Amino acid sequence: MQDCLFCKIARKEIPANVVYEDSNTIAFLDISPASKGHTLVIPKKHCETLDKMDDKELNVLISTVKKVSKVISKICDGYNVLQNNNRAAGQLVDHVHFHIIPQYKESPIRVLEKSKPEISKEEMNQIKERIKTLLK
Repeated sequence: MQDCLFCKIARKEIPANVVYEDSNTIAFLDISPASKGHTLVIPKKHCETLDKMDDKELNVLISTVKKVSKVISKICDGYNVLQNNNRAAGQLVDHVHFHIIPQYKESPIRVLEKSKPEISKEEMNQIKERIKTLLK
């Protein structure tokens, strides 16, 4: 996509702090990091959300996420891997990307420590059945 920020980075039209690149993926430091070493991993081919990705391309992307995560794990005490889809989930750039967020004992970031909704057993069961039905 012509105007996509991440496509421009993949095409080298915009500079980035690239830490890894192959023919299908690129990993670079986030310009607004949650922690030191916060890295984004993207496919070079444009795709807006994970559910729209071709399985083969997704497997290649996940392999890169794993490769970069292994290295990041050597510079920190732990790490999170996050992937957001659509604005409601926090996706700010409409191009599939994984965040690898290093965690450090002295300054941990608790990514999922927001207030959690109370969900009754009945609601939980309804959600479970809806998802199972849609997966058939």
